Amino acid sequence: MEKKYKELMLKALQRIDELEEKVKTSQQIAKEPIAIIGIGCRFAGGGETPEAFWDALCKGVDAVEETPKERWSSTEYFDKTPGVKGKMYCNSGSFLKDVYGFDPQFFGISPREAIMLDPQQRLLLEVVWETLENAGIPADSLSGSKTGVFIGSMNYDFIHTITDPSLVDLHTSTGMALSVTSGRLAYLLGLQGPTMTLDTACSSSLVAIHLACRSLWLKECNLALVGGVNVITSPFMSISECAANMLAPDGRCKTFDASADGYGRGEGSGMVLLKRLSDAVAEKNTIVAVIRGFGTES
Repeated sequence: MEKKYKELMLKALQRIDELEEKVKTSQQIAKEPIAIIGIGCRFAGGGETPEAFWDALCKGVDAVEETPKERWSSTEYFDKTPGVKGKMYCNSGSFLKDVYGFDPQFFGISPREAIMLDPQQRLLLEVVWETLENAGIPADSLSGSKTGVFIGSMNYDFIHTITDPSLVDLHTSTGMALSVTSGRLAYLLGLQGPTMTLDTACSSSLVAIHLACRSLWLKECNLALVGGVNVITSPFMSISECAANMLAPDGRCKTFDASADGYGRGEGSGMVLLKRLSDAVAEKNTIVAVIRGFGTES
């Protein structure tokens, strides 16, 4: 009996040592910086590449403009007087020049399916491809890899443009679901890492970065495609936000300014490719910047 008790104690102590070693290793991993090895973007005001976006920032380019006529009728939905039912008092924002132009067959998507493909999904496909090119990583080399996809997205604008039920087909649900926004990327590239679309409103992309870094630290994935997307194709969200007095009348954000009177809506997509710093150095990737931690950490 005493011998059996000693054996059990030895096994327990051995298990404790193993667990302590795992905790120690996890703590060391969690302290490792995360490298950004690729960037892609498409922003209003000429920010169609990382270089062009940086140039626009340096020059102080103002990307705010009146809502393009092809989006919706200003005369139908705009009224400068706040509180008018069914109207928006803000008719400005930051818009991309072309959100419907897309080469579906490049991504293995049929023209029929592309008709029902949310411009947000179209934009992400293009920006992800550009991000991989920026990182010098062939897209077809990632199939079967532990690469995660973390996308911040919150708006269902495109579904409001389908006003005729007879237009709905088998591609409508996958073309408009936010879950498919990230899933389509993983499917296209054959990725085997964690894949998710996050909606935490204005912080969606920031939370996506946070979770991607944690996933890399925990070795759930070895690479992570992270970013966000927003395309404004319907007036309904703007009408709702004007009803809540959330938007600035001139469509410009003035956060923390004395003249702050709301925020401005904008569209575009930004994407980064993340990797543990030690792996990036070992594999001689180009390191654009390094993430060392988050504001939530002690």
